[in-house]
Amino acid sequence: MTDTITVAEGFHFLEAPRWRDGRLWFSDFYGHQVYSMREDGSDLRTEAHVPGQPSGLGWLPDGRLLVVSMRDHKVLRREHDGTLAVHGDLGDLPGHANDMVVDAQGRAYVGDFGFDLMAGEPIRPTSLHRVDPDGRVTEVADELWFPNGCAITPDNVLLVAETFGNRVTAFDIAPDGSLVNRRVWAEFGPLPSERTLDKVLGSLRVAGDGACLDAEGGLWIADALGNRLVRAVEGGTITDEIKPDTPVYACALGGAAGTTLFACAAPDFFEEPRKAAREARMIAIEVTIPAA
Repeated sequence: MTDTITVAEGFHFLEAPRWRDGRLWFSDFYGHQVYSMREDGSDLRTEAHVPGQPSGLGWLPDGRLLVVSMRDHKVLRREHDGTLAVHGDLGDLPGHANDMVVDAQGRAYVGDFGFDLMAGEPIRPTSLHRVDPDGRVTEVADELWFPNGCAITPDNVLLVAETFGNRVTAFDIAPDGSLVNRRVWAEFGPLPSERTLDKVLGSLRVAGDGACLDAEGGLWIADALGNRLVRAVEGGTITDEIKPDTPVYACALGGAAGTTLFACAAPDFFEEPRKAAREARMIAIEVTIPAA
């Protein structure tokens, strides 16, 4: 069994880990904080306070941090003086804004829930939006089943894990930021035939949550219902599986050698128990292939 260590604990619910500038950055939903720390969990810093509930993280080319504010459907920008400003307003979404990836040009691709998850509403497919560096917002894809963890390959392909779609969908990013040549990159099972949450959850083979790329094109995916991390390649083959004996909801490759797989762990993903407790932690597992 692969050794798993806890590098930090005492949080509510962690998501969106990112390795940057020798530090691991991540959001705590119900603590309303964005943090960073060294790879061993030391030197924990509060990077931003987000009352609207932080999720996806990314950076503009000039180094300014972008943060998804889930409940008010905004992307925030941390200025060089540390203040937060609205970078893009996603408008009247059917559910919380969620994860995000930012490309080399500073264009942010943001997913949303598509329905009220915590209220148990019927599942509906939803859209992906692009927030340009000037703050303009454009819908760039639709009919996605809970677009969640995203990654951009070195050849400019956007990969989107669809939590309730049993798949990862790929798009080519055109020079103008539009998404073209949509295709299924990995299929783990059929699309939902039911819309009630309990039935859909019972039909998922891989509930893809947060994800990250390695240097050989493999996509590590946190399986939110399977208590595991899986590495998939194009076509859908799962080459590796790590079971850390806890539910995991997002992952990032980093560390000095790029071979530490950090994962956000918590007992479950339900809002009320996570708000009421500090049982979330960041775990780490050594893998062979480094980050892309």
